[in-house]
Amino acid sequence: MRKIETALPGVFLLEPDVFGDHRGYFMETYNQQAFSALEIQSHFVQDNESFTQKKGTLRGIHFQNQPMAQCKLVRVVRGRVMDVAVDLRKGSFTYLQWVTAELTEENKRMFYIPAGFGHGFVTLSDDVTFCYKVDQPYSRECDRGIRYNDPQINVDWGIAAPILSAKDAASPFLTDSDCNFVYGG
Repeated sequence: MRKIETALPGVFLLEPDVFGDHRGYFMETYNQQAFSALEIQSHFVQDNESFTQKKGTLRGIHFQNQPMAQCKLVRVVRGRVMDVAVDLRKGSFTYLQWVTAELTEENKRMFYIPAGFGHGFVTLSDDVTFCYKVDQPYSRECDRGIRYNDPQINVDWGIAAPILSAKDAASPFLTDSDCNFVYGG
């Protein structure tokens, strides 16, 4: 497995070793020993999966406030997405900066997003199956979102009129959010 750094420290891509032949392929999507060797110390406690039917669907920007903030390890099993991580830690030298990664069933890359970052994706194909591991369980009380088109963050999603859930369409802008992340140095 290879670790590829991004412009945001702590956010990176993982490229698994994929072994294929005429029958198909095999790959490890998580191996605690391999992750430790790459200095990834997250202890994942929950796996999630979502399915999105239509190209142009946007999910995000999502996060869980403290004390239930989550790091995520995300990947695409079927289809293509543009995945986004946004630094929401007040006081960070990369505060409100964001990076993207294209995740596809072909490239099999995984995107690691630490706690303190918002996360979202837009589907680049129909019929997307998206899987992710988290290091904290879901908490309804801490579940939050920021509007995908927040002018302070200004993510370039590459789409003018995304398909949104009612929840995402009603998410507050950052200035109205109670996001409680603070950079710890």
